[in-house]
Amino acid sequence: MTTAIESPQCLVCDTSFEVGADWEKGEIVECGACGQEHEVVEKTDATVRVELAPEVEEDWGE
Repeated sequence: MTTAIESPQCLVCDTSFEVGADWEKGEIVECGACGQEHEVVEKTDATVRVELAPEVEEDWGE
């Protein structure tokens, strides 16, 4: 028996994501509805958990 992966929801607009089979922890995914970027923080056989992706900051050291 296979278990469907529960789709995560956008933390800004509450739209459900379509889960990619190749998603991995640390990957950045974009909400198709509002464009907000999310980071995959956990992926199991049944769930994917996302958080808002960190903002890219300028590297002042280079």
